[in-house]
Amino acid sequence: MEHRGVTLWFTGLSGAGKTTISAVVAQKLRDAGCKLEVLDGDVVRTNLTKGLGFSKEDRDTNVRRIGFVANLLTRNGVIVIVSAISPYRAIRDELKEQIGDFVEVFVNAPVEECERRDVKGLYKKARSGEIKNFTGISDPYEPPLTPEIECRTDLEELDESVEKVMSYIKEKGYIQ
Repeated sequence: MEHRGVTLWFTGLSGAGKTTISAVVAQKLRDAGCKLEVLDGDVVRTNLTKGLGFSKEDRDTNVRRIGFVANLLTRNGVIVIVSAISPYRAIRDELKEQIGDFVEVFVNAPVEECERRDVKGLYKKARSGEIKNFTGISDPYEPPLTPEIECRTDLEELDESVEKVMSYIKEKGYIQ
């Protein structure tokens, strides 16, 4: 399939559905023959940004590094799917400006729903104080003000969220 480089940046709370939606989008794009890379926040933290903590400064560094790699790939015609909490609006806006071909996908679910889905028990640990600086509990999440796409995973089915993303990138000419 013919396509242009673009970064699809999935942001939202832990448990909102970023990885789930982005994995299906990635598979659809792979099946269509697109050049694609996936930068998942958890995977990046164990490789590219190992050693960083969860202070605001470390989170900003983590997101900027992901953005740097995404920018390199995007300008070389690759569709990049980033799935990372990326809690701070200013850094996301900075990356949007740098990358240009940047689609912000706000994966939105209330914190209560994210807690209900939490198979790792992270929210429970955060609420008990065992995990410090946990986004949505003891550290802020700044939702996008004008995301290109918003997926309300508490109100819509997975296929609806995936279709929003696929329709948008077709409409904008990123894929044929």
